[in-house]
Amino acid sequence: MSLNSVNIMGNLTRDPELKYTSSGKAVCNLSIANNRVYSSNGQKVTEVSYFDVEVWGAVAENCSKYLSKGRGIVVEGRLKQDRWEKDGKTQSRVRISANNIHFLPGKRDDSSGTPSTSSDADHIAEEQPSTAVAWDE
Repeated sequence: MSLNSVNIMGNLTRDPELKYTSSGKAVCNLSIANNRVYSSNGQKVTEVSYFDVEVWGAVAENCSKYLSKGRGIVVEGRLKQDRWEKDGKTQSRVRISANNIHFLPGKRDDSSGTPSTSSDADHIAEEQPSTAVAWDE
């Protein structure tokens, strides 16, 4: 018996990268930063970890359409390890394969530079899905 489950919240470190497989299936690659804040010797310390995330299908297209660098998301998924040979040595990489993506509310300023009002946030919520679901391939 085994368990492979990840829940993580972070901000995108770059714009989503949308690609299509030779069969036409959409795949979107995301990179998120997750901050851990703790105290050490009375000093506040921030530790940043970076994670690669892959999303498939229509959800991948929605991530590409609605997300951009800096936007907050919550990822529910599993860890996936890829292995390959390069120059006779085995290489590997672990990334998160998303089962579910939740888009966190974004900041939106008008031309005067003032923060968005609640009506702006409501309008954004109507335009953008708050949850996108990805199914395993």
